[in-house]
Amino acid sequence: MNEILERTFYQNTVQDYLIALGIVVVGILLVRAFKYIIVRRIKKLTEKSETNIDDYIIRSIERFGVPALYFGVLYLGINYLILSARLTRIVDIATTVVITFLIIRFLSATILLLLRSYVRRQENGEEKVKQLGGIMIIINIIIWVIGIVFLLDNMGKDVTAIIAGLGIGGIAIALAAQNILGDLFNYFVIFFDKPFEIGDFIIIDSKMGVVDYIGIKTTRVKSLSGEQLVFSNSDLTTSRIHNYKRMQRRRVVFKIGVIYQTSYEYLQQIPAMLREFVEQQQNVQFDRSHFAAYGDSSLDFEVVYYVLSSDYNTYMDIQQAINLKIFESFQQKGIEFAYPTRTLFVSNQEVEEGEKKTPYES
Repeated sequence: MNEILERTFYQNTVQDYLIALGIVVVGILLVRAFKYIIVRRIKKLTEKSETNIDDYIIRSIERFGVPALYFGVLYLGINYLILSARLTRIVDIATTVVITFLIIRFLSATILLLLRSYVRRQENGEEKVKQLGGIMIIINIIIWVIGIVFLLDNMGKDVTAIIAGLGIGGIAIALAAQNILGDLFNYFVIFFDKPFEIGDFIIIDSKMGVVDYIGIKTTRVKSLSGEQLVFSNSDLTTSRIHNYKRMQRRRVVFKIGVIYQTSYEYLQQIPAMLREFVEQQQNVQFDRSHFAAYGDSSLDFEVVYYVLSSDYNTYMDIQQAINLKIFESFQQKGIEFAYPTRTLFVSNQEVEEGEKKTPYES
């Protein structure tokens, strides 16, 4: 038995191989016990807490800690053996690759968690979380580039030349894709400055609609008629945008005109009547009502009030109710609305006797 254990293969005895295998097997069993006993119990306790930090720690242990422990056990088992220079180099490279991969994944997950926590604390946070996809793509690209450069540096490669090449290539790409990069940077402006968000009703020049999607290059707006409008992010950040969702109240100005034959008594009463009709409505704040001007064919009254809501349908319902009350009251009192008219005054002069008429006169 001792002879078998002392036999040497590739600079290691059979006993050495068995010990290395034992280290791996025992280590795997210990890691599995840690995962299914300790981690699960801690996870049940964290589910009862109100904070999300402990939940993230447990998820990080499951996603990154446990795989790192498995690899550590395997590394200890292999490192117990005497390896050739080539195999040692392969093991070192594999270790560096695995560690770099786990660190990159951990950093990416941590940054995503912090961004989500920051966004969720804002108004309509859950809607904004959906916009993180584009930002995470950019962040992941940056993290992976840094991680690969770090990996190559640890493998003994000359990263100075690689970084210089990336710099020259980056300048060339930037010159060739100025519009795309402009839209990309403006995406960050839209995300952090928040001139509008998904679900906001906006007007850009003569186009209007509800923001449906905010992407890395374009923003999509669903118009009132149903079609989708696509704007580049650069166009939006350089345009004047009317965002109606953030409007706390709506100022309403409307005019009515009555005929010139309306009596003086009614002209005095109409401003008070209009004020009464406005104040009868809910969610409104009356401002003023005046006999404003003499029109070409009407006596014009102007009314100003505020709707204490940004909803357009609410505004239209209130205005409709006011219009109906005006029509009903004016009809009962016999006050007539004005409409464009023209009065023609004709002077009829009699022709004197004996005056000759031309063929064109009658």
